[in-house]
Amino acid sequence: MSETGSGSFDPQLNGAADFMELLCISVENEEEQNKPGREDVHISKNVLRKQRHWEKQLAAKKSKRKEEKQRRRLNRQQESGVGTDPQLTKRVMKAMARERLAEARSTGLKLCVDLSMTDCMSDKEISRLAGQVRRLYGSNKKATRPFRLFLSDLRQDSRLHRECVRMNDGFLNYTMDMAEESCLDLFPPETIVYLTPDADEGLTSSSSRRSQTLWFSDDVQLNCALDSVEGDKVYVLGGLVDESIQKKLSSSRASELKVRAARLPIDEYMVKRSNQKNFHSKILAINQVFDILLTFCDTGSWTEALQTWFPLGKGYVVAPDASSPLPATES
Repeated sequence: MSETGSGSFDPQLNGAADFMELLCISVENEEEQNKPGREDVHISKNVLRKQRHWEKQLAAKKSKRKEEKQRRRLNRQQESGVGTDPQLTKRVMKAMARERLAEARSTGLKLCVDLSMTDCMSDKEISRLAGQVRRLYGSNKKATRPFRLFLSDLRQDSRLHRECVRMNDGFLNYTMDMAEESCLDLFPPETIVYLTPDADEGLTSSSSRRSQTLWFSDDVQLNCALDSVEGDKVYVLGGLVDESIQKKLSSSRASELKVRAARLPIDEYMVKRSNQKNFHSKILAINQVFDILLTFCDTGSWTEALQTWFPLGKGYVVAPDASSPLPATES
């Protein structure tokens, strides 16, 4: 406060100062009253958090219901032969694939990859075989009617197992049966059909040898080409790769197991194509054989299956007059 020349306070100035002080106190009190208390702020945050959580749950339920409708619609379309919806999400497609693979474990045709011959393969061949297993499984996942798949003679301490785990994401979660046992330990020998390109050559063996094996029966001698895929059989593929040095290993393996051997009907539906290198081969990777079997089971046509999946570089083409009147499956 200012003072007058006589040393006393000016009453007007003193009154103005009191008034300003009262005005500041009033404003501060009003602002304090308008501020939310700690309890109010805490409750507001909880409400907002709960509301956001509820909205997320609601959105997730709506999305799940939509995907479930899409999945059921696609199942109905596949059963009736109508084309699939291209707008389906990856999540729906994966869920449907899991359902089909799970159903195949009880109702699907059986196919086993015999991995007992990997000891005679190089590291490069082992790596290629691991890639073929991945592609074979990928084809089965996409199939409308997938097979029930088995991997036999797959030891957990083997080079192939380590390579499959290294190369193939989620290999240990594949929907297939993996066993260290032989295919003979998994299935009755009379149900096994061992697919090998050298099946015909086994039929030229001596009569004494024919009497020692189950697969050299009279009807097989007449024709060992695979004509149909039967539901009560187990189709076994030898786990080998194209550049394997040792020849006829798969046919020797079938003879060793004393089971029926058969080959794809390449000679019946295909002819050699003229080429400068004169290269012709019937040896296919396991995933290529599997794709041919899948397509034949879907279409009932060896012509279509071979034309779609037999590699042109092998030197064979489908014969112009080839036809496939045989049924795809037999009960």
